[in-house]
Amino acid sequence: MTAADSPTALVYGLAVAGQATARALLRRGYTVVVADDVVTDERRHVATELGVELLDAPTAEQLREVVAACSIVSPAPGIPETHRLIEVSNELGVELVSEIELAYRWEQQREGGPRPFLAVTGTDGKTTTTLIAVGMLRAAGLSTIDAGNTDTPLVDAIDDDGFDAFVVECASFRLAWTPSFRADAAVWLNLAPDHLNWHRSMDSYRAAKFQIWANQRSDDTAIGFVSDATVIACLDGAPARHRTFGADDADYTVRDGALVGPAGPICEIATMRRSLPHDITNALAAAALVLESGLATPGDVARALETFVGPPHRLEHVGRWNGIDWFNDSKATTPHAAAVAIKAFDHIVLIAGGKDKYVDLAEMATDADRVDTVIAIGQTTDKIVDAFASVDRIERRATLTEAVELAASIATPGQTVLLSPGCASLDQYPSFEARGDEFRTLVLALHDPDAASTTATPMPTSATPTPTDSPSSPPSPSNQGRRP
Repeated sequence: MTAADSPTALVYGLAVAGQATARALLRRGYTVVVADDVVTDERRHVATELGVELLDAPTAEQLREVVAACSIVSPAPGIPETHRLIEVSNELGVELVSEIELAYRWEQQREGGPRPFLAVTGTDGKTTTTLIAVGMLRAAGLSTIDAGNTDTPLVDAIDDDGFDAFVVECASFRLAWTPSFRADAAVWLNLAPDHLNWHRSMDSYRAAKFQIWANQRSDDTAIGFVSDATVIACLDGAPARHRTFGADDADYTVRDGALVGPAGPICEIATMRRSLPHDITNALAAAALVLESGLATPGDVARALETFVGPPHRLEHVGRWNGIDWFNDSKATTPHAAAVAIKAFDHIVLIAGGKDKYVDLAEMATDADRVDTVIAIGQTTDKIVDAFASVDRIERRATLTEAVELAASIATPGQTVLLSPGCASLDQYPSFEARGDEFRTLVLALHDPDAASTTATPMPTSATPTPTDSPSSPPSPSNQGRRP
């Protein structure tokens, strides 16, 4: 294969992000080659539609030949650091760039100048914090979108001239290949062991997360969670202006029942639609983003928080029947995320477990005294039982259906039934969404819809929120994560 007159790019991985990247490169005059380790009929069809060469699980020799002819290589998010593509590209000195890196470069060349980027990363809570920030910007009258590690790749979002700004959810998989990506304001929510089947080590994972700050300028803002020692240690090395958030001793914090920032009060907690402890820390993180960037005012922040509910599967309130609340936190796929959810309640009937990611589950049980009963399911049943050994009642069930039936039979008024697995879903479900959908369906099927509303009632407000990161992804600010 020889280089053409136009620059040549290899896109490795042809799922959603890979397809968007290939199309974006073609629109900008690149000669594009695509490759994938698993080539389906759908991916063959996409390659044919795009008019590009598709390599099916290329050998080491084929890969080396293709990479040598390229000016850039763009690995899709599913391509881990340990993949031979990374080794070959580094050996040959061919630049590795993710789709958010390409989008950033192209946006800098935009006629009329680049639009503002805000960025969010963390192990848990990314999606929720990103969506809160989007709501705040919209309250300020800006047209914006959540992009990156969402349903909209950033390379697609920037081609819409109707947007005034972008809130970029930055998974480590995308940040790993960002030699120049920067945001006007960027928040790092937390760091806990995860994705160690993608990264070479915890050090590598941390380094990828740091890229959200690495290329910032002195007049940008780097924002870190004050209660995460690793994040704060990394903040010391960020080249931008530093800000912190958290329930105590932070620039953006809680005082006298209100969210406050360096410039004064932002909003009363009592006016927030969601105000569990992790909701408060997520709101502080998002407020810091939009206020430090100058894109919104405290009034805009307050209006957004009055109505923000958040996406499903992140401490989603399924309903309340007979004085018992049911919460779907299927997105809590890490021990850290589950621990944050547990901190939000007392007297919990906890349904936990799933696919083993080979991380220590002990963190889940940090506040085991809040748990009355544990119902362990999935591949990690034994590990869940061991982690919660101090809990008075521990049950094992083979399926989520059996777990929900048991929870319904033993829960009493004043208790909360919480699905917060702390583990991935792939032992029994194709995704955490499928697991959460089934939980919701099972819960609703057990209750007469005429007896009580199946919509979530307002969440209780904690007068003294604890500094937490929030369960994975949506309605909970400390869980950062959706896709890696």
